[in-house]
Amino acid sequence: MSRSSSHVSRSRSSRGKQLQGMCCVVTGGGSGIGEGIAHSLGEAGARVAVLGRRRKNLNKVVKDLEAKNITAVAVTGDITDEAGIRRSLKRAHKALSGLDVLVNNAGVGGPNGCALPGPDRWHEVVRTNLDGVYHTSRAALPYLPEGGRIVNISSVLGRFGVPGYTAYCASKHGVIGFTKALALELAAQKITVNAICPGWVDTDMATEGLQAMADGMQVEFEQARRLAMSAVPLGRILQPEEIGSLVVWLASAGAAGMTGQAISHCGGQVMW
Repeated sequence: MSRSSSHVSRSRSSRGKQLQGMCCVVTGGGSGIGEGIAHSLGEAGARVAVLGRRRKNLNKVVKDLEAKNITAVAVTGDITDEAGIRRSLKRAHKALSGLDVLVNNAGVGGPNGCALPGPDRWHEVVRTNLDGVYHTSRAALPYLPEGGRIVNISSVLGRFGVPGYTAYCASKHGVIGFTKALALELAAQKITVNAICPGWVDTDMATEGLQAMADGMQVEFEQARRLAMSAVPLGRILQPEEIGSLVVWLASAGAAGMTGQAISHCGGQVMW
């Protein structure tokens, strides 16, 4: 059986596990959405490499995954370091004995205005959120087989603008454009490239954002949280595993015909 055909057949033939035996790398896998994605992939039968800068966080996630009888490895790496991330992907490929799915999740948040006062974090944010996706994708391409998958984590702020967050909005818009272009470049190899645009997800980054909102409005945290949820038709914050479930589907045989798409997973906050 060829490497490309096995990618599809493994997920179809597994006993209730869509991604049985597939090899997945999740950047920013040591916490937040990345940690939730790693658990979802592992529970679907995949072998998972969690990649990030903080070994302690990665080791904890691996320990939790192994407690569920999931094969997992920790790989340190900095997505902003072009040469370094190539070495990290090589280590991940070797440790997993393959690579079928790359999830570009690592990113940074926080304010950065252009016409408003505040910290100038443009280069830090864009270098991580956009350049990092580019470097990691290029590093993974030599290992991805025909029929492989790339899933990029953008944001609803890749759909609209927010004052004071020019760098974050620009970088997340850029991830969507990168997704569409790379999908066309890889279509001949049947490698799909899609983006997910989460809204509010229950992570430390979201808590920091809500606290910043509360501080700016000079209100209590819970009041800021209620205000934020009032803009979400379903009225609640999502859990990291809900983003993970969508990643699992995009990596599955059922999504083999979907590429170049940006999917908003946000409780209805964005409806296009």
